[in-house]
Amino acid sequence: MSITSSLKHFLIGDPLNPFNPNILRYISLVAFLAWIGLGADGLSSTCYGPEETFIALGAHSHLAGYIAVATASTVFVISIGYNQVIELFPSGGGGYKVATQLLGPYVGLVSGAALIIDYVLTIAVSTASGMDALFSMLPHSFLHYKLIAEAFTIIFLIFINMRGMKESIKFLLPIFLGFVVIHFSLIVYGIAAHSKGLISIIPDTIDETKELAATIGWLPLLALLLHAYSLGGGTYTGLEAVSNNVNRLSEPRVTTGKWTMFYMAVSLSFMAAGIILLYLLWEAKPVPGQTLNAVVFHSILGDSWLGHLTLGITLFLEACLLFVAANTGFLAGPSVLANMAVDSWVPNRFRHLSTRLVIQNGLILFGISALLVLLWSHGKVALLVILYSINVFITFSLSLLGLCVYWARHRSSASPNWKLRLTFSIIATLITSSILCVTLSSKFESGGWVTVLITCFVIVICLLIKRHYNSVNKKLAQLDAQLKQPIFEKNLHPLIPDPQQPTAVILVGKSPGIGMHTLLSVLRMFPRHFKNFIFLSVGIVDVESFSGSAALEKMRDEVNEMMQYFVDYCQQYGIAAESYVAFGTDTVEKLSELAEQVSEKYPNSIFFSSKLIFEHDNWITRFLHNETPVTLQRQLHLQGKELVILPMKF
Repeated sequence: MSITSSLKHFLIGDPLNPFNPNILRYISLVAFLAWIGLGADGLSSTCYGPEETFIALGAHSHLAGYIAVATASTVFVISIGYNQVIELFPSGGGGYKVATQLLGPYVGLVSGAALIIDYVLTIAVSTASGMDALFSMLPHSFLHYKLIAEAFTIIFLIFINMRGMKESIKFLLPIFLGFVVIHFSLIVYGIAAHSKGLISIIPDTIDETKELAATIGWLPLLALLLHAYSLGGGTYTGLEAVSNNVNRLSEPRVTTGKWTMFYMAVSLSFMAAGIILLYLLWEAKPVPGQTLNAVVFHSILGDSWLGHLTLGITLFLEACLLFVAANTGFLAGPSVLANMAVDSWVPNRFRHLSTRLVIQNGLILFGISALLVLLWSHGKVALLVILYSINVFITFSLSLLGLCVYWARHRSSASPNWKLRLTFSIIATLITSSILCVTLSSKFESGGWVTVLITCFVIVICLLIKRHYNSVNKKLAQLDAQLKQPIFEKNLHPLIPDPQQPTAVILVGKSPGIGMHTLLSVLRMFPRHFKNFIFLSVGIVDVESFSGSAALEKMRDEVNEMMQYFVDYCQQYGIAAESYVAFGTDTVEKLSELAEQVSEKYPNSIFFSSKLIFEHDNWITRFLHNETPVTLQRQLHLQGKELVILPMKF
């Protein structure tokens, strides 16, 4: 084993067999682990979301009681809405698939682009916020190393996710549980210690609300509440992650998904509302250099050595949980990218799986993108939060609007309570749309325009990629139809290839037309020279085929059927032929193994493949299309084998 292979094995682990009947059980998540892996993003927002909304109230902090109730209610409203998404789309895809299938592909593109930006920002803002918390405990001179530490954190998260989703979650499990236990305890103790204030908070809030309304008017009062409520929009981020990853949950997936959403809703609503209530009861005031959580927890714990120790542990767990939340971006983001790749909005390589059955290309892209965002923003959390809180509500609003359309269209065949579900979906859509509009209008000049600009840029790029793939697929379909040769009858006495005779080994991909072009070109260029024709193909296990055992079997049947077609075609003209098929996640690796096997049996063999040649060939077209023939040619040449690439002009 080479040094590179040994290092890869050490960092990533043993390859997994996608055809192992127990593999889905091995890599899938039960509700508890899904809550940890996908719910950390939501819980981590309690480190900054409640603070944003409380500070926005200014001198009118007594209004925080309304915000606490509204926050907890909104969490449950969005969660129940996404429970319906889980029911309707049990194969995953979440907001992207809802918008695509219920509102149209272009609306789905907007939702998908918003999710891509959202998950990149999830990684960036969570990493930056976590490092802010950690470096606030260190001397000021260490701040120069904060950006470097953020970069190393993202690189570390990339590597642990390459080992698999479950492995990364188990590694981060103690941090998550420690955060939940200590924050739950502090909230309960902090409220209980102010039980008398809790009893009087409702009448006092009502009286002060009346006085303020009499002073400034009801309309400005409502505007103030809505503004503060919308600035806490970051609190609800992460709730969509479960619906995006239903396909990664344990069976029965819908039930597991609903339990995960329940855990997320209860924990997030309790934490967010509880912390806002603590701010109100303990009269928390902003202190330079400290988070509002640090201020209120310090008030609760006191100045004893035990209090300082507990506060240090609490803030350390908050910082570390933000890193777990950054990991959520690596768990959910590549899945969205893969679903968009299946629909040809982004390059096909983002639907491919690694040997550990993770979307490795997506992981790397999200990591690099988050690093670039951190470098551009210099890790400023205030700016990143503004960018972060807009796109998530674009997806929320489109998903819930899709549910409204679904229940309106299927009212006759839907469940008896369709009216209730439609009403609920409409109310939820109005809530999330209102938050989106207020956040966008209030933060547009402060940096919100950057999010809009980047999202529009991603949409334009996706449209160009889609147009290119549509053009290529149309030509391939025409080629398949033109070059499809009829099979008149099966040869009842097939010719057995002679290993000592000259042999042409044809590499066949997904398109039978390209495979036939290669075969006919070889027959034309080398008339009656080759006595044997061997066909090689690899069935690729990607996001689409790995969605379940039925999809895997369908893929295997299609590949075997196409290879049998080429063998039958040769046999009917008296040409000895046979085929070899392999299945896996790496095309080049599997083709290399097949080539080695065929070369041993047929020493007088030459390999042939076709490659699409575009009139305006550049690095973009090479990135959009897997350069398998060129990569394989180099690898076979190093092994002393000959691979001839036949051009196909497009």
